[in-house]
Amino acid sequence: MADNSVAPIVAADAAGIAAAAEVLRGGGLVAVPTETVYGLAARADSAEAVATIYRAKGRPDFNPLIVHVPGVAEAETVALVGERARRLAAAFWPGPLTLVLPRREDARLAAAVTAGLATVALRCPAHPAMRALLAATALPLAAPSANRSGRVSPTSAAHVAASLGTAVDLILDGGPCSAGIESTIVALREGGGWQVLRPGPIGEAELKEILGSEPAAAASTGIEAPGQLARHYAPGKPLRLGADEAEPDEFLIGFGPVAGEANLSPAGDLAEAAAQLYACLHAAAQAQQPRIAVAPIPDFGMGVAINDRLRRAAA
Repeated sequence: MADNSVAPIVAADAAGIAAAAEVLRGGGLVAVPTETVYGLAARADSAEAVATIYRAKGRPDFNPLIVHVPGVAEAETVALVGERARRLAAAFWPGPLTLVLPRREDARLAAAVTAGLATVALRCPAHPAMRALLAATALPLAAPSANRSGRVSPTSAAHVAASLGTAVDLILDGGPCSAGIESTIVALREGGGWQVLRPGPIGEAELKEILGSEPAAAASTGIEAPGQLARHYAPGKPLRLGADEAEPDEFLIGFGPVAGEANLSPAGDLAEAAAQLYACLHAAAQAQQPRIAVAPIPDFGMGVAINDRLRRAAA
């Protein structure tokens, strides 16, 4: 018997892409795999479609959305793409880098996408399913993570179904996400400055190499991009960081030699740890223990992004 408490889950093959494109063109919601996490996609040029994202996620309307485009040419139709943005795009697109750029006044985007800001967050994804969907719809797609707002991000179709149920019209199953952590978000400021608004798979050192300068100090405390809320990625249980061993009532997420009930990477590989982070948090959330502990994670490379997510989850 079909499970009527969750949306249809279909393979991210040609037939699935065609079905998803039809849903999106009609203003519906589709959960789609990307190389980072599963996204909740809607056409970004429709106020009604974008409103369904906020309703499905229970997302605050001051929290802007990332718009996904197939390349620089499409980005230029909605944003002012300068020379520095082109250099970053040449180095990291398609891939897990989101650029916060000045929005064009004539951009055909629903106002809610940018939450009233004069900027827009743009990403060119690498995952074949999302790229196929962009090609099939010929639309810019707004796509935050496909989960309830503030909760653990989804890295599998099952995570989406458990979080959103029937709030999404269709779920494309493309297997587990390879990076497993959301994109790096970089704001390019007037006058040549830049700032990492959200750490991710692309590190600050890689960005400095392309941009040729150090990042600027924080320009404001306002929300300019997704992932900046103080409490985010929460598993629904108290979470203790830097734990070498578990208390009796804790589910321990290990790393390296700290084994735990689940382990981000027994080999101590930070890329593997990032890919496993949300799956381990989902497992901990479903475990019988009322509390969660996480082993120490080195705070360099991908560890910067992992620790950012863990601090917000523990807030």
